[in-house]
Amino acid sequence: MEQKSGNLVEDVNVWFGAPRALFAVLENWLDRERDQLPLWLPVGIGFGVAFWQFFGTSAWAGLAMSCASLLFFGNLAPPYSRLRQMARMAAVAILLGFFLIAFRSTTVAQPVLGKIWTGEFYGRVEAVENISARNVYRLRLATGDSSDLPPFVRVNLSPEQYQDDFQPGAIIRLRARLLPPAGPTLPGGYDFSRRAWFQQIGATGTALGDVRLFQKADSGAWFATQRTALTEHILASMPPGSGGIGAALVTGDQGHISEADAQAMRDSGLAHLLSISGLHVTAVVGFIFIAVSRLLSLSSWLALRIPIPVIAAATAALAALAYTLLTGAEVPTVRSFIAAVLILIALALGRDALTLRLVAFGALIVLIFWPEAMAGPSFQLSFAAVATIVVIHDLPFIRRLTERRDESLARKAARAVGSLILTGVAIELVLTPIALFHFHKAGLYGALANVVAIPMTTFIIMPLEALALIFDLIGLGQPFWWLAGQGIAAILALAHSVSGLPGAVTMMPAMPIWAFAAFVVGALIFGLLTTNVRYCGVPLCAIGIIAMVTAPRPDILVTGDGKHLALVSADGEVALLRGRAGDFVRGMIFEKAGSFAKATPIEDWPGVRCTLDNCVITVTGAERSWTLLATRTRTPIASMEMAAACKRVDIVVSDRWLPQSCRPKWIKADRRLLEQSGGLAFYLDAQRVVTAHEGNRHTPWVQAALNARAADASHQ
Repeated sequence: MEQKSGNLVEDVNVWFGAPRALFAVLENWLDRERDQLPLWLPVGIGFGVAFWQFFGTSAWAGLAMSCASLLFFGNLAPPYSRLRQMARMAAVAILLGFFLIAFRSTTVAQPVLGKIWTGEFYGRVEAVENISARNVYRLRLATGDSSDLPPFVRVNLSPEQYQDDFQPGAIIRLRARLLPPAGPTLPGGYDFSRRAWFQQIGATGTALGDVRLFQKADSGAWFATQRTALTEHILASMPPGSGGIGAALVTGDQGHISEADAQAMRDSGLAHLLSISGLHVTAVVGFIFIAVSRLLSLSSWLALRIPIPVIAAATAALAALAYTLLTGAEVPTVRSFIAAVLILIALALGRDALTLRLVAFGALIVLIFWPEAMAGPSFQLSFAAVATIVVIHDLPFIRRLTERRDESLARKAARAVGSLILTGVAIELVLTPIALFHFHKAGLYGALANVVAIPMTTFIIMPLEALALIFDLIGLGQPFWWLAGQGIAAILALAHSVSGLPGAVTMMPAMPIWAFAAFVVGALIFGLLTTNVRYCGVPLCAIGIIAMVTAPRPDILVTGDGKHLALVSADGEVALLRGRAGDFVRGMIFEKAGSFAKATPIEDWPGVRCTLDNCVITVTGAERSWTLLATRTRTPIASMEMAAACKRVDIVVSDRWLPQSCRPKWIKADRRLLEQSGGLAFYLDAQRVVTAHEGNRHTPWVQAALNARAADASHQ
């Protein structure tokens, strides 16, 4: 018995000793990472936001129980241990993120239109966007309480319909055709309805006939008026072809850039230059800070009596605030303004200007006030780029490369260019998977193009535009406008050259969400940790990238309205059911298919038999063949004939309501189904169908649209 008792005691010691040893290892590791632990606070909030995005507000109980369990197990650790602190921080941050986005979604909730509406109404202009490249003026209108329409709608006007008096605050009377905010056309496509929900836009459409001014605007929209006037002044002052980008750099108005130039900027990886964000705010702040510092330093009396760095920083902060308000105070600009102010405070106090803590604090501010921004590409791309710059320049190799030393000017220049190229390549490696996830395509030569474009924009073009505006006060700004225009022309020439290179843009089909999550988690582990544990993030990134590259193409794509069907081959060839599909639909289909191939008429596809009204398609998979029937006209088909045709095929696709007697062997994707599911992507070998609403059916914008549609149907 004593021997058994001794063995039992030893077993108990071993049983409880292992957790103690594991706790000691974790505690020692957390202590070595103690300076990095606060960086995970915005990550925890972001996880809570992502949880809401995937599961909705109704999942709060499950998340609360999970966080309570995390707190419970964290409290098993000794008091004051870092493990307990991390468990508490993680639980609180995750719950905070979840309730922030749930609260934000509730506070912005507005009714949405349930079906197409045509009629006349009064609207108060809240914002005006001049998209001259498309000959469109886009107005955000408040409809008032007396209208049956949603409180806020967005309407496009032609130049002939628009009047200069249609400024924010004016009340206009118009007749318009309005539609509900559009969801994703295909699974994984751009979801405008999500953006419209958080912008409180309940319908979008086009004005019909004359638009009349009912009441002029008051003087309250000063910044909006000045922004419009400044945009027009820049367009008139700069050489033809460069004014659109010149205006975008100063006021953020991208509506005057031609589609060809905009596409070249996107394909060359230079599109970020057009969106007012960190680069532009940094240029403004840097210009003002240096200018004020130098001017004040000219006086030895002032230099000895006032804190010049503090005065320069305060002046630059005020200039950044004015610039942010002038450009419309969009979320990316506000985010950049916050970061710029923090950098100025650090400079004034003599601290490091750019650290990961600064980046994390900026992300924290954005997530608290605009948690919905986390799911958008702007937030992810901008913070990933800035964080990559900080992480790369903290690596020992890069530190040795960039440290100051006594050497010739040529070697200094070569070292600076080499550092810039390495930084650009690192940024491209991080941003490319994010761009592929959101847009299904990314530029391959962006790093090299940005090596030239970023310094030219920051140190030449924007300072020249600032000098032009200053000298315009005395009528001498034209030479500076001309020089800035030549710089923009060089940027455009670079963009068109790079975008025209072979393989300049790569396209891939939609990737699994878990692959993107694996890449993001791996990048966070590598970027936010400093011990050797950080290298565990590399295989996670590799797994995510491999899954992205090997993601299969869908075999069949069906748009949410059922009108457009595309067949996709393994090598990316695409055939369209309706050859007259518009550019938007074609673009969405080719992005989803991950292909640049030119569309083939479906009649020329092997295994297709078409009449004027429908097509019967045979698709051969790895294990079996599938037969599909697709209608393409509104011509009525007798019920018995339709039922017989449906019985012979596996899949039926139609933009009309099909009778109950139509029963194919697998799926009947008619109007009834597509209104609930949205667009479809068929993976035949896996016998899997992905729907556009598969991952967001629980979201308030989808539910609001479905409820509005059902309410309209019940009133008919």
